[in-house]
Order: sequence, then structure tokens, then C-alpha cells
Amino acid sequence: MRDDRGFTLIELLIVIVLVGILAAIAIPRFSASQEQAYFAAIRSDLQSLASEQEVYYAANYTYATDMETLGFVSSESVTVEIGEATVSGWSASATHAALGVREGCAIYYGAATAPAAPAVASAPGEVACTN
Repeated sequence: MRDDRGFTLIELLIVIVLVGILAAIAIPRFSASQEQAYFAAIRSDLQSLASEQEVYYAANYTYATDMETLGFVSSESVTVEIGEATVSGWSASATHAALGVREGCAIYYGAATAPAAPAVASAPGEVACTN
């Protein structure tokens, strides 16, 4: 008598191919959601910086030129740089280590010139990103 309780080689190969197809569909979607999370962290940091700049301005009638003065700490792997800070306005840009230097966000407020890189902010107080 013959034992027919196992899977054939063809059945196993079909399952492996189907799993491969599903993985090929899921991996790019996962990468896109990861990138969106990186940009969300950058936006959040720039909005926090804007709030801290306004608090500093209310107390000192000028904007801070460095983040130590503000007591600002960015999120992990996010690099924030204040480009310009005067009595009449400020600008900043930010990037994430996982995205590279060509992708990121920028913000400016008041009479400060908009940061040129990595993104050009279109309106004062608005965070603009490359994505």
C-alpha cells in the first residue's frame, strides 16, 4: 500500500512562487510607508522648531541663531540647521539620515530668505518637502 499524505514537488514550487509574488508586491509598499514616516519626523521637528522660535522671540524680540539657545533637540537621525535668524525672520532646513542630503524639508518665517535646499518653502511658516 502507498502513503499519499505528503505534498508533491510541483505543489511546493507553486506555493514558493506565490509567496515570492506576494513579497514582490509588499516590499515596495513597505518602503514607501517608511519614507513617509521619515518625512513626518522631519516635518514634526521643523514645526517644533517654529514653536520654540516664537516663544524665544516673545521673550527676546529676536530669533535664535542656534538650537542650543532654544534648547531644541531633534528626533533621532534628523538633522536640523537654522540657515538665517534675524530680528525680522528665520529659516531652517532638515534632512533624515535614511533619506540622504537631497531629500528633506524646509521652513521660513518673516523676512528671512527661503532656504534653497533641500526643499524650497513656498509660503512663510509652511513646511515644504521634496516628496
